[in-house]
This record gives sequence, C-alpha cells and structure tokens, in this order.
Amino acid sequence: MTALPLAEADRVLAALDPRVLFSDVDGTLVGRGGSLLADMDGGASLQAAEALVAARRSGLEIVLVSGRTRAQLFEACRLLGLRDAIGELGTVVLRDGKAELRWGQTPRELGATPAEALERSGALATVLDRFAGRIEPHTPWHQGRQGTALLRGQVRAAEVDAVLRAQGFGWANLEDNGRLRGPYPHLGAGETHAFHLLPAGVGKAATAAAYLAERGLEAGNAAAVGDGPADLEMAGAVGAMFLVANGAWAAGRDAARQVIVTPSSAGDGFAEVVAALIRRLQVERPTAADR
Repeated sequence: MTALPLAEADRVLAALDPRVLFSDVDGTLVGRGGSLLADMDGGASLQAAEALVAARRSGLEIVLVSGRTRAQLFEACRLLGLRDAIGELGTVVLRDGKAELRWGQTPRELGATPAEALERSGALATVLDRFAGRIEPHTPWHQGRQGTALLRGQVRAAEVDAVLRAQGFGWANLEDNGRLRGPYPHLGAGETHAFHLLPAGVGKAATAAAYLAERGLEAGNAAAVGDGPADLEMAGAVGAMFLVANGAWAAGRDAARQVIVTPSSAGDGFAEVVAALIRRLQVERPTAADR
C-alpha cells in the first residue's frame, strides 16, 4: 500500500462524508495489556477515551471490528457506550445486542458454528499437524470462539492455505491478524503473529461492506483504522483506510491501495483519526453556530 502521512491526507479526506468509523481494538483503540487508558509502552493516556466521547458528541459512530469474540465485544461495547461490533474477523456480527454468524463457504453440516466445523472437519488439526512447532493455539484467548480458530505462530498464510487446499479444505483459509508483543522462542527466532483460521468468503472487509449496505450507507460514509494486515482488507469497503503508527509496517503488504498513517501509536493514533473525521464531519454538516 502507498503510505500517506495523516498531515498530507486532506485530498483523501475531502471525499468523505463520515458517519461510521470501523476500528480494530487491540493495538489500535487500546494499548499495552488491552487497556483503554494505556499507550503501547504501558504509560497512561486518556486520548482514546476522550476521542470516544468526542465521536459520540459529534455523531460519528464507532463500530469495533476485531478478532475478539462475541462475549468480549458485547462487554466492550457496553462499557464504552457503543452499539454494534464485528467480531472474529467478520464471522460474528453484533447489532443492537443481537449476534449473527457469517458462515462464508463453511459446509453447514459440519457443525453448529463455523468454529466447530473447522475443528470437526479436521481443517484445524491439519494446520497444527503440518506446521507443528511453528504454530499453536493462542492460549488462553482461543477459547469460547464461534467463527474462527485463534492461533499464534511463525508461518506464511499463503503456505498454510496451499496445504488446506491440497487436503480438501479449500473452504477455509488462514488470516494474519498482526504481530504479537510477547516472546515465543519455541515457535522460532522470528516475529510471532496472531492468526485466525476462518471460512473462506468471510473477513473484515466483506462483513464491513455488508454492514454498511444493510444500513443504507456507502463506502464514502465510512473509514477504518487498524494496525495489521487483516485490517487493511477493509480498504476496499470504506472511503479512507488508516493505520496507527505501530501498524505502519503492514502498509508494505499491498502497494495497490492507499493507506493513511497516523503520527502516534495505538489509542493516541486512534484519537488522531477521530479528530480528523470530526473536522470533516463539521465541514459536511456544520452546526447552527458554525453557519
């Protein structure tokens, strides 16, 4: 992707009439330890919390789009005063407190949920067996899932997908959900990433696009912010795609699309995105005091 600093993004932002901001959670809205009040180094920061308040006051709706589970996002939305969320990389949708599963190409007869189908079919076992020592369940966060299997490892998603296709599991694929901070030397000497094994035909982008369509909104009414490759898929579904500074490395994954990079990391970068969108919102829909 072509990385554009936020300070130079006026031309891109000028085309927006923002109503919705799709936001990743870990490493984007929240910082170290999954805290809304911490930056990536663990220092205290109120920027993300204040941005959520500012967004609510301005009418900019924040929709969480995350690898987290339905239960985790339900509680996060309740605590943060948000309405809707997209979980498990697009396989779970929360609207007005009600959950819906997106099955993609999952054969329905294999299980009661896509996650159960991935396990019962042998697709998950195939990945764990063929790449033993390089990938494993991302304990303890792999539990309680309905749409995906959450893993951590040092593999290439394309390499895993090729094995899945060869073994008759072409309806499933592996998605890179970004870098992990902790050391996992038993998996290799390189960087360890979080991965989701999920149904083909489902993802953050497809579900975000469907969500907008169901609400009668267009791509130009939405923006997205994240910190990893799975988030960048949303670029095709929204009018502007942002990466917080700690996720700028992911921009090199796809040079065909443009991404705006914030000066700051995690919650502080999220706040910079919200501020930019609110300024644009005020241009599009000025208040009586502004007129």
